[in-house]
Amino acid sequence: MTPREAFAAIALVAVACDGTLDRQEAHALRQQLEDRSPYRQATEEEMGSLFDGLLQRLRSHGWQPLLAEALAALNAPQQETALAMAAQLVHCDRVVQPQEQELLAAMAGQLVVGAERAGQILEVIAILHRDSLAS
Repeated sequence: MTPREAFAAIALVAVACDGTLDRQEAHALRQQLEDRSPYRQATEEEMGSLFDGLLQRLRSHGWQPLLAEALAALNAPQQETALAMAAQLVHCDRVVQPQEQELLAAMAGQLVVGAERAGQILEVIAILHRDSLAS
């Protein structure tokens, strides 16, 4: 798996690990990738082909093996960014499901940067999504 495929796989797993992929999640996934290299130069056909392959692997083997393979293809800075992106995507629908919490915990446990750094990343994303002005 290439880093390009791995980063897209992690984004897909983040929005699909709970067994659903709604319109809001699909839109958030696209937003997270479209401004990043190398996806911004990709055609619709190339992106469709990439996600068709990843979806097939996700359906065949589940999200855990796909996540493990994807993380192994990324270096430490890429893993940090992938974790932050996954956390951002998990929060996009404002409800973090137990399966999504499990995904983030699994990612945090597999990162080469360690659990403390992973915890910091997850904490910052949670703070960012906290509705602190709600009454």
